[in-house]
Amino acid sequence: MTQSPISALSDLARLRDAPELSLETCKRLRAELASAMASSIWFTVGVMAPSAKKALAALRALETSQGWDPMAVVDGTDEDGPVFLKANQQGGSVRIRIEHGLGQGILITGHGEDESLPSTTWGPLPLNFF
Repeated sequence: MTQSPISALSDLARLRDAPELSLETCKRLRAELASAMASSIWFTVGVMAPSAKKALAALRALETSQGWDPMAVVDGTDEDGPVFLKANQQGGSVRIRIEHGLGQGILITGHGEDESLPSTTWGPLPLNFF
């Protein structure tokens, strides 16, 4: 059995697409992510997916796992094709647009109340990570 080259969240930062992860690696990364997210006040989320339905499902799973209130889709698309979903927890809004040429995965950025806490982005995480 080959060991995954992903052993920490920082290993994901160099990737364009979210890798397939073992259950053990997911468990370890979830724990690391929870610890990392604890220092942030609010979050933005980017989801790169093959469809709006899959992007929204990945966001809803993340919201549920974190105990967040669901954010409202204020701008979506009826077109079929790959999408980029951008969710802003502070404003409670979700925008989805067709976007070709992207990889797939979830990007989470933690923000502070002001500039004293720099924003940090984690991912790309697999669409089924949460």
